[in-house]
Amino acid sequence: MTAPDEIHATLSAEIDAVLIGKEELVEGLTIAVLTRGHVLLEGVPGVAKTTLARLFARASGLDHTRIQMTPDVLPADVTGTHVYRESTGEFELQRGPVFANLVVADEINRATPKTQSALLEAMQERQVTIGGETLALPEPFMLIATQNPIEMEGTFELPEAQRDRFQLKLTAELPDRDEGRQLLDRFDDDPDLGPEAIEQVVTTEELLAARAVVAEVYVDDAVKEYVLDLVAATRENPNVEYGASPRAALAFLDTAKARAAIHGREYVIPDDVKSLIEPVLVHRLVLSTDASLGDVSVADVLGEIEDGVKPPGSDHTPAERTAVHDGGNLVEDE
Repeated sequence: MTAPDEIHATLSAEIDAVLIGKEELVEGLTIAVLTRGHVLLEGVPGVAKTTLARLFARASGLDHTRIQMTPDVLPADVTGTHVYRESTGEFELQRGPVFANLVVADEINRATPKTQSALLEAMQERQVTIGGETLALPEPFMLIATQNPIEMEGTFELPEAQRDRFQLKLTAELPDRDEGRQLLDRFDDDPDLGPEAIEQVVTTEELLAARAVVAEVYVDDAVKEYVLDLVAATRENPNVEYGASPRAALAFLDTAKARAAIHGREYVIPDDVKSLIEPVLVHRLVLSTDASLGDVSVADVLGEIEDGVKPPGSDHTPAERTAVHDGGNLVEDE
């Protein structure tokens, strides 16, 4: 099983045996793992952020660790350090929890900026430096960091450089009433239901093979121009102090290709990019002081950008909009 759409469907079905209503989040995590991305997962307490990360790791067969971020966690607690062994009279390397395929940094904004920065090299270069020695991290490597948007006391806001290294920011929403009822029934039948209830359904080799498939997805020049227009609009918006970086443009490219692949297509369409505007950009934009004081939100700015930047084909006639997408080029349906 190397087809990205089959891998996504298999992972989603397995995770759904425990959690309900997390399809969009599972899609986002699948996109990230197929494109070497990292995910910032935000939500109020009790919406199963950490459980989802553990379920995803278990279903995908990735070796995973969890770091509970607190103010007293040190960089060495994350990356590792050299420990002196009296029995041998030598220093021995003790690897930290970052040496795993999938690392869950729980409540990342409770760690101090110094500890947060210990993840910068790991996220970008996929390596860490301990005592002057540079060590490669396992492949694949993915960081899922959770944070709570309502408890700000005792937290440290992530710096822009670190936020930019997260490919996507996903939001875990509260379940609706129907989902809540299903959840109650499910855990009433099995109070111990958790990550141990599901099995590994994908191998690492299959994930890496699916990555190669995603890399071959076709992106038309018009779609690339649409990405560049979106990024430029963030930099030109008067409410934005610092707009999206080139890394954000690459995130659009990679995630759009993965979304197309898990939806069974070999080419990207504008809707792939449009659906990713919020998760790719919402954590990257820095609003101006006037905008912040004027109660302008990042969501407001993204709404303006989405409405103001027209995707390819939006000015076509209704007949042209029914055209089929052939290898990335619009052609009339015969």
